[in-house]
Amino acid sequence: CVVDHTQPLPTIGKPLANTRVYILDAQGQPVPIGVTGELHIGGAGVARGYLHRPDLTADRFIADPFSADPTARLYKTGDLARWQPDGSIDYLGRNDFQIKVRGFRIEAGEIESRLLRCPGVQDAVVIAREDHPGDTRLVAYLCARSDAELHPVALRQQLAASLADYMIPSAFVTLDALPLTPNGKIDRKALPVPDQTAFATRDYEAPQGATESALAALWQELLGLDRVGRHDQFFALGGHSLLAVQLLNRMNKAGMDVALAALFAHPTLCDLAAAVAATAHDAPFTLPMADRTQPLPLSFAQQRLWFLAQLDPAASQAYHLPAVLRLSGRLDRPALTSALNGLVARHESLRTRFTSLDGQPAQQIDPDTIGFSLSSHDLRELDEAARTTRVAALAEQEARAPFDLTQGPLIRGQLLQMDDDTHVLLLTQHHIISDGWSIGILARELAALYQAALDGSEANLPPLPVQYADYAVWQRQWLQGETLNDLRDYWRNQLQGAPALLELPTDRPRPSVQRYAGDQVPFHLDAGQLRRLHALNRQQGTTLFMTLLAAWSVVLSRLSGQDDIVIGTPIANRPRQELEGMVGFFANTLALRTEPGRCHSVADLLDQVRERALDAYAHQALPFEQVVEALQPARSLSYSPIFQVMLSLNNTPTQPLTLPDLTLSAVERPQHSTHFDLTLSLIETENGLDGGLIYATDLFDRDTIIRVVGYVENILIAIADDVAQPVATLPMLPEAERRQVMLDFNATDADFPQDALIHQLVEDQATRTPEAIAVLFEDQHLTYDALNRRANQLAHHLL
Repeated sequence: CVVDHTQPLPTIGKPLANTRVYILDAQGQPVPIGVTGELHIGGAGVARGYLHRPDLTADRFIADPFSADPTARLYKTGDLARWQPDGSIDYLGRNDFQIKVRGFRIEAGEIESRLLRCPGVQDAVVIAREDHPGDTRLVAYLCARSDAELHPVALRQQLAASLADYMIPSAFVTLDALPLTPNGKIDRKALPVPDQTAFATRDYEAPQGATESALAALWQELLGLDRVGRHDQFFALGGHSLLAVQLLNRMNKAGMDVALAALFAHPTLCDLAAAVAATAHDAPFTLPMADRTQPLPLSFAQQRLWFLAQLDPAASQAYHLPAVLRLSGRLDRPALTSALNGLVARHESLRTRFTSLDGQPAQQIDPDTIGFSLSSHDLRELDEAARTTRVAALAEQEARAPFDLTQGPLIRGQLLQMDDDTHVLLLTQHHIISDGWSIGILARELAALYQAALDGSEANLPPLPVQYADYAVWQRQWLQGETLNDLRDYWRNQLQGAPALLELPTDRPRPSVQRYAGDQVPFHLDAGQLRRLHALNRQQGTTLFMTLLAAWSVVLSRLSGQDDIVIGTPIANRPRQELEGMVGFFANTLALRTEPGRCHSVADLLDQVRERALDAYAHQALPFEQVVEALQPARSLSYSPIFQVMLSLNNTPTQPLTLPDLTLSAVERPQHSTHFDLTLSLIETENGLDGGLIYATDLFDRDTIIRVVGYVENILIAIADDVAQPVATLPMLPEAERRQVMLDFNATDADFPQDALIHQLVEDQATRTPEAIAVLFEDQHLTYDALNRRANQLAHHLL
């Protein structure tokens, strides 16, 4: 059974003649194209109300805020829908059939639509069942076509190609017919409890060996199953983060000691058993002192990147920090080499690599004589066009070439000679040894060391009181006991109950595994608008970052239909003065939670954002990976935990690189990787607010992101206009898109004869075009002539 996922979901078409259709958010505002909202219908066909049901009439038949006629009404259908770019409408299910499972808001209708596209499926309904307290699972109930047999394994595989893993039902139950209520609707309460076969993830194969058998017994106990096969997957059987923690507790008690990450990395029974066997003899980890003759621990931030590199090299590649500099003028190559070697000798981070000792990562610091890895290419023999092409290709190769964390070096460069007085310097670091703040340090010190090499003197640089390895040891010694517990409690309370996934409308289904491919759309807000934002900040006691966070959260809330938004943001995290001149990976990531829907006015939202941001800054010392560990969120290989969108305002100390007799300019290079769905990355310049919106190309088209950039600009401009205005009515859609969804898609006016009845009009049409198709359903159709004859037969029968 093969599903053609290239075909779009069936639509319900376009508005009928003399009918207006609006798709609105919870605040009654029109949603952008592709965004889910509730379907509202206006125009000539809207009834007066429900007979003898004034309460229901008042709820469903509302005043039309978009009509100049004060008597005009809209009908709130309760249906979820979204506009397609051509003006057709996708139907996504009922608003009252939304399901929430483990923090995910799920539209059952979307899953049902996908199931109905599977060959052999006649009918489908999806519900959330809680057959055991606290254990809510999605269950699909299906009716097969007369000539088909449905298999849970095949259905699960088909859905996995187009749905996020949290939307795939845990069980598939085949019924002869769906139970109905007396009025013909599906009786969801009468749907039966699924049996063991409904949970199958593939053909059953019994566990092998003592470890697999012991694990299977634990899974059966926790998941309430009669049997578990060696190829079954924990999360596909209904497991989730809370059950994962309970499983680890039981495994540890049984002598199978593995980390939570191991379960997410090896969710299949046989793979998890193999991971248990591989770590059975690992020695317990102990924190060493900052003695260079002993193994040196990684900082918490380093350990996260090291772990990602072990799991997925592509994920590690997304943490490369490339730079391309054009050097115009007289370059002294020996002086440049000496300066680069001096940087490596001065900062231990730049000569650090990572080894594994007794199963735990450790820093290995190479001697200060190791030097800088700089290769050279002479491109002078190429013509200008060929040189430009070659530079772009080398820059791309340099940025993408993987680092070997175990061998190093983790900083490298290439010097490309274009002509006698022009060079291009390619520099790439791995984030595990550096961060944005460090780049400013490197620029400042490279200039001092280059000048000293030209002069034949020692650079006048202050001695470093400590190195990064000392910080890593200090961090691990300090961040424990009461300090650790207090920070964990804060972040647990701050983020508990937040949605695990921001459900943005994507142009393509989310892949089951992130591929980290990215691109960028430029962002610019002119200097005049930026001055207005600064005036607003002075008035409200906020910072530019806080105002940007407020605006970004409004846009994300409108796009996702969620009022609870978590946004990640990087922070320098250099808590001690002696760390300010040190190169290393200190940056931390804060998860900032906003709730625009709880704020009436812009001023209220800015107050909320200011309070929460300041609170987060006061608790910034807990590494993000510890936040994840404290919360134990639902995990997936298809998206990052806690948040999937970022906001970055680059305000780290900048240090332009200036070298004697040289003019330096940065060469922009395309953005090809990202760890998040969306990252709004901005910097304040003399020209205004510049930057870009980085996006996952697996999820979004460039045209979609161009529209989102416009939404952000519009909300920022609106926020600066009046802080007393309601958040719900901030204008987000550009005028052209608003006109499209409100007017162009509703250009349905049509004249009908006022002196003819409907049956007469049908007969007239049948006379004009008797063989034209009037009614179409799947592979059956009726012509106007056939329709008219059948209608007349029915009329004569009734008479």
